[in-house]
Amino acid sequence: MDRAAVGRVCLALPGATLDHAFGDDHDVYRVGGKMFAMVGALGGVSFKVSDIAFQVLTEDGRARPAPYLARARWVHLDDPGDWPDDELADHLKTAHALIAARLTRKVRAELGLS
Repeated sequence: MDRAAVGRVCLALPGATLDHAFGDDHDVYRVGGKMFAMVGALGGVSFKVSDIAFQVLTEDGRARPAPYLARARWVHLDDPGDWPDDELADHLKTAHALIAARLTRKVRAELGLS
């Protein structure tokens, strides 16, 4: 999956927005103002995962802990093209859901997520 495909998947999710908080070469996807995925300057993708997924993905070497965000259970894929598109899309949808679930009830309602 390339940068454009990641963008299409992320922006199709309810309440998702795109900004460039870390510079024009980084795409940051948010829901309710909170990041759930990011594409870096070199095309690598980082996203939020569950505790169990973090352990599994990093232990088997399919992903590595995301720089600066590993303590919040984010993983990084150097080359998202190595992953099946449907599997990566599922992870991005899960990342969105994990972050959306932690938003206040009011924000979720405003975004149509309740």
